[in-house]
Amino acid sequence: MKATRKQSIRMTDQPAKILVIFGTRPEAIKLFTVVAALKQDPRFEPIVCVSAQHRAMLDQVLEIAGIVPDHDLDLMRPNQTLDGLTAALLTELGEVMDKVKPDRVTVQGDTATAMAGALAAYYRKLPVDHVEAGLRSGNIYHPWPEEVNRKIIGGIASLHFAPTTTSEAALLRENVSADRVHVTGNTVIDALHWVLARIEAEPKLARGLDALAERFKGKRIIGVTSHRRENFGEGMENIASAIRQIAERPDTAIIFPVHLNPNVRAVMNERLVGLDNVALIEPLDYPHFARLLSMAEIMLTDSGGVQEEAPALGKPVLVMRETTERPEGVVAGTARLVGTDSSRIVSEIFSLLDDKAAYEAMARAHNPFGDGQSSRRIVDALAQEVWGA
Repeated sequence: MKATRKQSIRMTDQPAKILVIFGTRPEAIKLFTVVAALKQDPRFEPIVCVSAQHRAMLDQVLEIAGIVPDHDLDLMRPNQTLDGLTAALLTELGEVMDKVKPDRVTVQGDTATAMAGALAAYYRKLPVDHVEAGLRSGNIYHPWPEEVNRKIIGGIASLHFAPTTTSEAALLRENVSADRVHVTGNTVIDALHWVLARIEAEPKLARGLDALAERFKGKRIIGVTSHRRENFGEGMENIASAIRQIAERPDTAIIFPVHLNPNVRAVMNERLVGLDNVALIEPLDYPHFARLLSMAEIMLTDSGGVQEEAPALGKPVLVMRETTERPEGVVAGTARLVGTDSSRIVSEIFSLLDDKAAYEAMARAHNPFGDGQSSRRIVDALAQEVWGA
């Protein structure tokens, strides 16, 4: 039986220990503002544990956010299997919890790190707070394995911080008690506002794109990201083919930070290297990626986070997936599902480039993912849960 709100009120004046667990770049982006908000509140003591499921890309975010983890498991291994990674995460995160003895555990999203963190906390009867809760595609293999990861977390979590009312409704359909769900907006918008303000104050943080900005001056830039497992193989081949066709237009330029996964790199390097108006570049740190969002006219992606970030800057998003756990963007008109059929991708890109009204309809649509105050709402909800105020 779930604890009632009255039973959860803290009976000591000591700050509540919140173990914040993450391991990938997207998790770090969506949690560093939560960590900052917790640090600013004397009622809480945030303790950061990173799994380093993504080592290099994670470290970039930690550096810009000024976060030094209290515990770094450094679990990334070449070609590790999902079951091997999950087993290591469950064991080592459990050991951290036994050492720290937190009052609560916070996880974000749908990664193996988040799922294992929630499960390890459950084994110790520690309440779990789930940031970005309630996202559902309705297909356990799209995205894979993320859809099942978040459903597992949803069955464990004590508090569910849903980014939208659509996410809230999904949780209620799964019989989560309404008083356990808080609609907060998505913390990625908090992070984007923060990093853009940093870039404005310190332009050197994103100067690494100056050369591309000069090279593609006067062209209509399309930003591309692609890394989803379900697109490996034929899907990646189709995406590369679409980019080649788009690049035939002399008025366009494509900037593509290529994911480190060899399933992505091998295809893109084989098919796209040498094209004059295609820039295949290394993965970008967070400030440079925020600048790419600002430079781009359209974002072409299979990422979840880009579906939330780009509309905050008025940039249409074409989603190279058959389903999305973020249907709010599709409903609002900020995003459109285009799958991985190359002809469909090219047709949709050209439609936005050639039809000003179609472009403006997407660019001006209301972003349903938040207003930049999500982290504060999360901490306020935690304070109500833990302290009753």
